[in-house]
Amino acid sequence: MAFDVVGKLHVAYETKQVSERFSKREFVVEVADGKYPQFVSFQLTGDRCHQLDDHRVGDQVRVTFNLRGREWRNPQGEVKYFNSLDVWKLEAARANESRNGGGGNGGRKSSNDDFGYAEPRPGDLMGAGGRDDDLPF
Repeated sequence: MAFDVVGKLHVAYETKQVSERFSKREFVVEVADGKYPQFVSFQLTGDRCHQLDDHRVGDQVRVTFNLRGREWRNPQGEVKYFNSLDVWKLEAARANESRNGGGGNGGRKSSNDDFGYAEPRPGDLMGAGGRDDDLPF
């Protein structure tokens, strides 16, 4: 499931080589949330780590990410759960997005409107002859 959020780049860490085949780069974005801003940690992985190179601390950025969760059982048999915000697109925020701190959606699931598509109007869903059905005749 894809989400997006706009905020100010607060911290950018260097890329870490976790294993021979896996690298990650973490960063923190300050997101406006009423009176108290939120500091949200994200991660870029693999060949996406370089996306952070074009941005500096203090820049307004738009982060498009997937919410991931996993289960892990420790050697004592206890089950623990971990979440990660895996970024697949990081870009400079447009001026009108940076004012309200969230691209108009407050970090919720992306709407069609975010990608230049118009939401259908009720009349658009009517069938031929103004009937409210999906039959082509």
